[in-house]
Amino acid sequence: MAPRAEYRDSTAATFEEPLTFPIHYEDPEYQSAHSNLFSGSLTRPLEAVLPPGVTPADFDAAINKLKDILGKDHVFTGRSLTEYIDPYELQEEPSRRKIPSGAVCPKNVEEAQGVLKICNEYKIPVWTFSRGKNLGYGGPAPRLSGSLALDLHRMNKIIEVNQEFSYAVVEPGVTFTDLYDYCVLHKLKVWPSVPSLGWGSVVGNTVDRGTGFLPTATHHQHIAGLEILLADGDVVRTGQFGISDSPSAHLSKFTFGPSIEGLFLQSNLGIVTKMGIWLTPQPEAYLSCGFSMSEFDDIEVMVDLFGEMRRNGTLPNTVYISNITEWLGMTGKRWEYWDKYEPIPASKIRELQEKLGMGYWNAKFGLYGPKGVIQAQIDEFKRVAAIKAPAGKLYAEIFTGEGGQLLEATSVPEPHGGPFVGVPTLWSLPMVNYRLPKDGKGIAGHADYSPIIPSSGKAILDWVRTSQKISEAQGWDLFCDFFMHERHVIFVNFMTFDKSKPEHRQAISTILLNLYQEGKKRGYSTYRTHVNHMDLNADSYDFNNHAYQRFVEKLKDAVDPNGILSPGKQGMWPEKYRKFRDPTGKEADPRSL
Repeated sequence: MAPRAEYRDSTAATFEEPLTFPIHYEDPEYQSAHSNLFSGSLTRPLEAVLPPGVTPADFDAAINKLKDILGKDHVFTGRSLTEYIDPYELQEEPSRRKIPSGAVCPKNVEEAQGVLKICNEYKIPVWTFSRGKNLGYGGPAPRLSGSLALDLHRMNKIIEVNQEFSYAVVEPGVTFTDLYDYCVLHKLKVWPSVPSLGWGSVVGNTVDRGTGFLPTATHHQHIAGLEILLADGDVVRTGQFGISDSPSAHLSKFTFGPSIEGLFLQSNLGIVTKMGIWLTPQPEAYLSCGFSMSEFDDIEVMVDLFGEMRRNGTLPNTVYISNITEWLGMTGKRWEYWDKYEPIPASKIRELQEKLGMGYWNAKFGLYGPKGVIQAQIDEFKRVAAIKAPAGKLYAEIFTGEGGQLLEATSVPEPHGGPFVGVPTLWSLPMVNYRLPKDGKGIAGHADYSPIIPSSGKAILDWVRTSQKISEAQGWDLFCDFFMHERHVIFVNFMTFDKSKPEHRQAISTILLNLYQEGKKRGYSTYRTHVNHMDLNADSYDFNNHAYQRFVEKLKDAVDPNGILSPGKQGMWPEKYRKFRDPTGKEADPRSL
């Protein structure tokens, strides 16, 4: 098992300081939701943690220097770190919970360079994030306890939105809502692709390979030009962005020589401080489409149908499919449908399908562009679906701009609009409350296991059967969705729980570890993972004695010799901290106590 972090006496000066938090959002709704998320999430008080190998005197000296650079209002320690942990953490025992030693919020690249200079001097690791909203995967919590949280939310400039070529250039603190509001304010004819929650960072989501719903939904595939801050304070730009004042800076992925953007996706080799990303041109029309099938085993036919349509270009955009249990989480609480601990029986599921007019599996997708093109696409889909999935039910509703104008996203009503037309919301956030009791007490949490699976009906049917069995063995329903790309699926096993209940935490831990075990048997890795499981997931890349990991860690040691940038992120460790690696998953397993 990995070594444990070093803890300070909880009576230390940092825990006697006033309780203050940064204002993360100007929008009062978002700020309230952020504060509420963290304020009631603890089941045990925080412990004071030191960076590994750093003395209390050196740490206090570094904190004082950081205050000189950033101002005391942008450096946080002690109890103020309750907004820098995972609000859904399953393991809150001392030495298991991931906790930063402090937090800093630079405003610009120059201040971030100052932070790195001090951290190199005192050998303090930092854990970098943009908005800390990678919920279900650790949020802002560090992989290595004692790291200094490097919070980039104040670096929030929208540098450019170009209507002619449909791209934006943003800093890490820019949220999807910020970008959308900017485009609306300036009446720009572009739609940013947004995920289901709009309060996250455009940069953070993109470099972690997040996704949305528009034609530019696979966000990391639409990056064009990054600016990177390296551990030594040097600044690098990639692609055509590396040419001073190039008009092609954000128009092309082509470069001269090796393309290096990929080195900074899910990476601890540098810090992304600016990013060019392509947007979707505002379309003439949008067709809101749904397709459902009623039986559990119908997923095999459904995946093969949509897989063919995605690969041959009939459906050029991501298809989102979820099971009915997940839709229950969007519409209410579990006790409203089933008030017993054991899984909802098939007979009750059938009853709910009939009551809600839904299938067991429900697909949602959109078609965007000229009306004639959209009509041809949906006609071809109907023709093939009638042959290959005749039991399926299709609905489609067209929305067009008035008077021959382009379509205004806000004219599209729910449930057709929202993220499917690039309008950010917090619509799915209440899902996390699904498993709370009727009296409303408890602490809501969720966890995800998200493997990359071939876009094969047989493979997906095998996986849903397997994950259903694993979930139901612990008293949980299969609660899932997935995003269909051309050749693969990002599958999300979604678990909500009440973290105030030890039996819930134990059940979720067991489900997660069993899913990782079954995924590894099939050669699956998750596309992103919780900080507690990063080493376990990275261990799946085992070709030639983990040659991929060895190569990346060679780069890590070369560009970050003090190992200060996000040690352990995605299972990549600098030499100094490799003793903390835990490929067995025991560190995250409560049964290893």
